[in-house]
Amino acid sequence: VLIAFDYFSPWKGQQQMYKLDIGWPKIPEYFTGQTFCVAVDSLHGLVYVGQRGDNVPKVLVFSEEGYFLYSWNNTVEMPHGIFVLNTATDSSVWITDVGTGKYGHTVKQYSPSGKLMQILGTPGNAGSSLIPLQFDQPAEIFVEESGDIYVVDGDGGMNNRLLKLSNDYKEIWLTGTNGTGIGQFKIPHSVTVDPFGRVWVADRDNKRIQVFDKVTGEWLGSWSSCFSEDGPYSVRFTGNYKYLIVAQLNINRLAVLAAPPVGSIGDCVMVNTVQLADETKPHLVDVDMKSGAVYVAEIGAQQVQKYIPL
Repeated sequence: VLIAFDYFSPWKGQQQMYKLDIGWPKIPEYFTGQTFCVAVDSLHGLVYVGQRGDNVPKVLVFSEEGYFLYSWNNTVEMPHGIFVLNTATDSSVWITDVGTGKYGHTVKQYSPSGKLMQILGTPGNAGSSLIPLQFDQPAEIFVEESGDIYVVDGDGGMNNRLLKLSNDYKEIWLTGTNGTGIGQFKIPHSVTVDPFGRVWVADRDNKRIQVFDKVTGEWLGSWSSCFSEDGPYSVRFTGNYKYLIVAQLNINRLAVLAAPPVGSIGDCVMVNTVQLADETKPHLVDVDMKSGAVYVAEIGAQQVQKYIPL
């Protein structure tokens, strides 16, 4: 009842769900570029940050307590999205690179220390959607423990599509063209997968979230009513999969949406919002699936902030 009351009577003031951790990171001066993306390794208590700029380290690694640990810079040009995969045997860090130089238009897998292990796409070559592994400004990646990979491609390039690859990098299915229709995209910007077999995509410039069946790629539904003010820039679930955290860059806001259980997507319900300071421009977020903390990469404020659940 409270949720509905809060939802329908926003002027009554919402119950806060998150509060800013002002002690994270311990030394913000380590952010020397524009912070575009953040990924949490909740198994090892690590937070990876991708930033852009001339002569800045492109990847910074912090502890979840906020201590700077190390950075790396090789073969990363312009990071856009970042994702950490933990398997039974090892961890890896996946980065989408939208640079226009010799490393760009690729999806790359690194060891935690920054050793390049795998490149998907042709470095330096922007692609057309006719070739599955020819990316054009790939925005984000989500990798399941099975090794199956989901890529949203592109961040304003020629391609507007969602691609599923097997763990040996073969195309399983591909969906999406440029447009406003069902299953079409205008800047598919972020992707995540829930335990119920659904793939969630932030269809940014269409101001909606679209949902697909992870096995077949079939369209399952979309949400647009929550995004009349600004499109969704990110999609990440909370640890219990009850809520979806969405960044809205132009209105400097995080939206907390009710995630439907198995079955129909239904209508979008905004349960809560976190208003950030003006000009922070939250770009992409990640959630620590153990602690529930939300990390927000802000390209306006040039920092990553940590919000902890109350």
